[in-house]
Amino acid sequence: MTPHTNTPGTVLITGPTRGLGRSAALAMARRPAADRPDLLLVGRAGPSLTEVADEARAHGATVRTIGCDLSRLSDVRAAASAVREALESGAVRPLRALVANAGLMSADTRAASADGHELTFAVNYLAHAQLIAGLLGALAAPARIVLLGSNTYYANLYRRLLGVPEAKWADPVDLARPATGEEAPGFTASGVAYSNAKLAILYYAHELQRHAGPGINVSVFEPGWMPGTALGRDTPAAAQAFGRALARLPGVSTPKRSGPALASIALDDRWAQLRDGAFVVVDKVTEVRPVARDRTREHRLWEATAELLEPRHTH
Repeated sequence: MTPHTNTPGTVLITGPTRGLGRSAALAMARRPAADRPDLLLVGRAGPSLTEVADEARAHGATVRTIGCDLSRLSDVRAAASAVREALESGAVRPLRALVANAGLMSADTRAASADGHELTFAVNYLAHAQLIAGLLGALAAPARIVLLGSNTYYANLYRRLLGVPEAKWADPVDLARPATGEEAPGFTASGVAYSNAKLAILYYAHELQRHAGPGINVSVFEPGWMPGTALGRDTPAAAQAFGRALARLPGVSTPKRSGPALASIALDDRWAQLRDGAFVVVDKVTEVRPVARDRTREHRLWEATAELLEPRHTH
């Protein structure tokens, strides 16, 4: 790996307790001291967060944990506030990278977040938009924002054969609305919701770059097909078992391989010029499909996101 010529400062990563996020956090912690960033690990409080923090410290990293349930926007706002306080007090070095890694695919699109939003859209997209909104002014240029994308936004032959549904875009306010009805909508609806959230991330990345200050670069990382991870932890047991079996096939991405790649995009000179929502698939910059570039949709998403992130007052 080519080290970053500037101080590595601090890297914030969400979802650091398992899978890709854990592997990326530990890859950063294992770097040589001169190239090792301080780590802000933002995830659900509990033994898993403590464990990954302890392991990172054992490699020599300076680590702070911030307990945060990403399905609660009030938690996300509090996490952003805690990060700003840590930066202002000098408890951690300047914030050079924010890695929006956490994600899930809800098995039931009727499931709602604490704020009433469809859970997949809430955690994959809205939570990170809220976190970034709270920290955009706290990033110290040169800085990077790395979002987690997925090629599932469009269907190729391989994904069609596997029954992986592509995105079906709608107004973001509608995408954020949980499904209704007595019967669970099923896997196809869950897959569409996931693909919609990932298409939203691509639109958001393009629009975010237009609003980010000078020296703050926005990119999107797709780790490749990674079946059997915790992403599908809410799916039926049979589907999870099938995913674990597929994960043993040759050529399939794994957190062990993809974690260091994600760490590299956040830190290394090789990727220093990535901006404008550049889409990196595994280790190559790849042009997105025409459907993933749409100024009208991008502007509307930015506008609707501000509405959706407004705190809701209950009486």
